[in-house]
Amino acid sequence: MEPLPLRSNFDLSPISSALPKPALLPLFSSRRISTSIRPHVSRKWSFYCASSLHTIKQTKPGPQSNAPDFFRSVGRGFIGFAAGAAALASLCCDSPAFAESVTVAFPVSRAREVNTVQRTLVEAWGLIRETFVDPTFNHQDWDLKLQQTMVEMFPLNSADAAYTKISAMLSTLGDPFTRIISPKEYQSFRIGSDGNLQGVGIFINVEPKSGQLVVLSCVEGSPAARAGIHGGDELIEINGERLDGLDSEAAARKLRGRVGTSVTVKVHSVQDSTSDSSIKEVKLPREYIKLSPIASSIIPHRTPDGRQTKTGYVKLSTFSQSAAADMANAVHEMETQGVHSYILDLRNNPGGLVKAGLDVAQIWLDGDETLVNTIDRDGNMLPISMVDGHAVTHDPLVVLINEGSASASEILAGALHDNGRAILVGHKTFGKGKIQSVTELHDGSALFVTVAKYLSPALHDIDQVGIMPDVQCTTEMLNSPKDESSASSLEADSCIMVAEHELDIQESRGTAS
Repeated sequence: MEPLPLRSNFDLSPISSALPKPALLPLFSSRRISTSIRPHVSRKWSFYCASSLHTIKQTKPGPQSNAPDFFRSVGRGFIGFAAGAAALASLCCDSPAFAESVTVAFPVSRAREVNTVQRTLVEAWGLIRETFVDPTFNHQDWDLKLQQTMVEMFPLNSADAAYTKISAMLSTLGDPFTRIISPKEYQSFRIGSDGNLQGVGIFINVEPKSGQLVVLSCVEGSPAARAGIHGGDELIEINGERLDGLDSEAAARKLRGRVGTSVTVKVHSVQDSTSDSSIKEVKLPREYIKLSPIASSIIPHRTPDGRQTKTGYVKLSTFSQSAAADMANAVHEMETQGVHSYILDLRNNPGGLVKAGLDVAQIWLDGDETLVNTIDRDGNMLPISMVDGHAVTHDPLVVLINEGSASASEILAGALHDNGRAILVGHKTFGKGKIQSVTELHDGSALFVTVAKYLSPALHDIDQVGIMPDVQCTTEMLNSPKDESSASSLEADSCIMVAEHELDIQESRGTAS
C-alpha cells in the first residue's frame, strides 16, 4: 500500500540525493572544513598543543542565503523528522551568501584512533548546533563546549575514552534522547529500522542460568528454518570457533554476512537430546532476511447475544519502513476472511520511524485529519494532516497500550484516539513526546538528536506525561471471565478480553468507529 500524502507546513518528501553528506567532509585530508552554522557571537579560538591544527570556519548566513528547514524531510537514514541539511553540509567558503567568518583551530591528536574521534566530535557538535530542539543548549555556550571537549580529548590514547568525552558533552544538554552510539550498535538499529538483514534468520540470546547461546526462534522460510534448527537449540560453534563467553550480539555479527556467502554452525538440538545425533553441523547460505514487524491472527468471538464473530488481532512490534505496508496487507487479508472488528496491539512497542507511525495511522483514518502537531526549536507549531485519506476499513477498533508503548506508538495511539477512531485499552504509556533525527557519522557511529516536540491532535502534551487509556484492562471488568487455563493464548489475555468487551459495546451502540 502506497502511503497517502500528508499535508503540513514542510516538505515530507525523501531527502534529495543532491544534498551533501556530513560524513564526506575531508577533515583530515585538507585540515580544513567549512560549516554553515549560526554563531551567536564572532570569536576566534586557537589551541597550541600540537604542531598540526584542524580548522573549522564558521560562517553566518547572509541576506541571500536559505537557512535549512529543520523538518525538510522524512526518509533515508532518519528516525522521525530529519534535520534536513546538517550543520556540516556546506563545503563552499567563498559564496557571497555567507559572511562574518569565525575560525576555530584545534590540535590534532598524535593517537590515530583519537584523531578519528576528533572528527566525529566536530560532526556531532555541528549537528547539535544546527538542529537541537533547545536553541539555548540547556543555557550553555555550545561553541565553548566544543573547545573544552577538544582540550579534554587531546591527551587521550584510546577511541573509547574519546567517545566517552563526546557522550559527556552531549549529556550537558539535559536530554537523554540526544546521544551517540557505536558503529556496532548502529548496525543493530538499522536492521530494526530497515526490517531487512543479510544472514541466516536466527534469533539468539544468552541463557541466563547456563550462559549458553540458545536459539530463540528462526524466521519462517529462512536458511536456518529450512535446515531444521529450532527454538531452544544450543548454538555451539560458528565456522569452527567455539562460542564460550561470547555475547549474543557478537555471535549475531558472525552469522550475518553478504548474500551469496555461507556460514557453518554446530548446534545441539533439543528435539533429540538423548541421541548422539542431537549435535549436528550444517552449512547455511546467507540470504536477505525480511523481518516483518507485524503479527496477525483471527480471534473467534461470541457476542453477548450468542452470535459467533471474528476479531482481527494485529500486533505491531516496531515502526520499521515496512510497517504500514505489512499492516495494510494483514488488514486486507482479514477483511476477506469476514473480520468485522479489530484489536491493534501496541503494548511494549518502543517506537521507531515516526513517519511509519503516520503511515500506519492512514490505514485507519479518512479525510484530512490532523495526525500530530510538532513544535520546532523556535516554538512554532506545525500540524501534520492527511490529504483526502481513505481508510482500509471502518470496522470498530480498539488499541492496546501500556507503559512500554513509546514515541511513535504514542503518536499513533493519539492520532487514532483524538480523531474518534479508536478506544484505548490498557495502561498509561511511557511519555516520550520528542522526535529525533539520526545521522550516520563518518566512522559508522550515529548521532541521535532531539529536533522537535510533539502534541497529540487534541493538543495533549505527551512528553513525561504519557497517554491514559479510556479503559484499564483488568479481568474484573468482565462479567464472565474466560477460562485462564491456556494462559499463552490470545483469548486468555486479560487486555484482549477487555478489548473484545469494548468492541461488543461499540457494536451494541451501532457506532463503528
